[in-house]
Order: sequence, then C-alpha cells, then structure tokens
Amino acid sequence: MNVRYRVELSQAERGELTALLSRGKHSVRKLKRAQILLAADAGTSDEDIATSVSVGGSTVYRTKRRFVIGNLEQALSEEPRPGADRKLSGKEEALLVATACSNPPEGRARWTLELLANELVRLTELDSISRETVRRRLAENDLKPWRKNMWCIPQVDGEYVAPMEESYRRILVTSGVRRQRFEHLA
Repeated sequence: MNVRYRVELSQAERGELTALLSRGKHSVRKLKRAQILLAADAGTSDEDIATSVSVGGSTVYRTKRRFVIGNLEQALSEEPRPGADRKLSGKEEALLVATACSNPPEGRARWTLELLANELVRLTELDSISRETVRRRLAENDLKPWRKNMWCIPQVDGEYVAPMEESYRRILVTSGVRRQRFEHLA
C-alpha cells in the first residue's frame, strides 16, 4: 500500500521555509528538504519535485511523511543514522590525546597507532581497541604523534657547520663586504 502524504503549510511555516532558503548558512540537505516542502505545498507531483530538487523519490516521500506525522522541525532535521556507538568516551579520548602528547615508551622514538591502542587498553577498562579507531580520534584532534617536525639534519656539529661558514665567507668576499667586519669568522 503506497500512502500519499499531503503537505499543507501554514503561512508561518511557509514564511519560515522561505526565510531559510533566502539567507543564512544551512546544510544542503536541510535546504533541499525546505524546497521539497514548499513544492509539495504548491501541489507539485512527487516525481517533478524529485527531478527539480535533484533528489530521489524516497527522499521526497520521507520528507513529506516526517512533516505530516511530526512537524516542520522534524521534516527539516536529520534522522539518527545507523551504526555502532562510539567506542571511546570523552574521558577515554582525552586520555588518548594526553598519551599521544606524552613521551613514547622507553626504547621508542615516537608513538605508533598500535602502541597507543595497547596503552589505552592497559590504562582503561576497554577489552580492545583497533588502531583505526585510534587513528580516527587522533585525526579529529589533528594529532599525528608519529610525525616529528624537524630539519633533515640529524645533528648539527662542527662537520656540518664548517662548510657553511666557508660558503658564508666566500659570499661576503665576493659581495664586497669589508673584511674587518667578519674577521671573527676567519
């Protein structure tokens, strides 16, 4: 049985949808739902609405159903999406971030995703946690503990500095800079 939902907007609802479409920043989905409701109120067929708004027929059907059964706010908002709940609580995420920002274990130069996952299991009551979950939570916080911002030079010593000083001296001499200003380099 295919139920047809008839959308009849009040003047206030129509004004709210028009205002929503004309100004402000809103998600594309919300704007398309508003367009669907306004077109349905005008008496446009579901197929024509789907074509003009560039959505599927089921989107038109669901939006109209949510408006008729619920209200305007329900029709414009997102329904909860399916999927598992987040594995880490807020406190556990904070612990992960703090651990990633701390010094790595003895004998390691930096944290890896596996090391962080194992450390989190050790510190919390989690049975297990995947490296992908750790990666996603770190990416949300824009953390990359396996990266170190450093120069390509592992160690600055006399062997590295001497050729640089010699090049610097040559540049100064060829550019006509007075020698006495840089005698300390000689």
